[in-house]
Amino acid sequence: MQTGRQRQLSTADERRETVLRTAIGAFAARGYFGTTTTEVAKAAGISQAYVYRLFPSKEALFAAVVEHCFVQVRAALERGAAEAKGSAAEAVLTSMGDAYAKLISDNDLLLVQLHAQAAAVSVPAVRDAVRAGYARVVEYVRGASGGDERQVQEFFAVGMLCHLIVSLDVESVDAPWTRTLSAGITHY
Repeated sequence: MQTGRQRQLSTADERRETVLRTAIGAFAARGYFGTTTTEVAKAAGISQAYVYRLFPSKEALFAAVVEHCFVQVRAALERGAAEAKGSAAEAVLTSMGDAYAKLISDNDLLLVQLHAQAAAVSVPAVRDAVRAGYARVVEYVRGASGGDERQVQEFFAVGMLCHLIVSLDVESVDAPWTRTLSAGITHY
């Protein structure tokens, strides 16, 4: 007879989510090239073999992390669109931009995005994941905002500039070049 609480086994889907959340932190800290599946497994409290049961390769694991981050980006943009003060493209894009700025104040998410863009240059599976993520997000922004090509392009260009502003911590440097880069851009 067993007394006390019985240990409840997690499903593969729950373990997969745990590994993804853990992997975000690991890949954020050391990037795609500097992170091993052994480190991810150790941080998740599972064996490396189990990581490979959930994800067939490091590339597949990182691609899933990238996808997970794009899901968070899409959710933030949806919140921004819902909170827009008006239905004009400018109002919706501004509100989505503010929601995105809040999201990337989470350094892990920002770092994974930056590492993913760097790894996409030479790792086809990562490139495919980044392309697919951007394809979905660009089409969402276009549809939700009603913006034209130039407005949507500018939205993403400012988003990339936000990455630079946050990663360089330009708020801590009072110089003409930092004021130029960050003029009119809200970051958290």
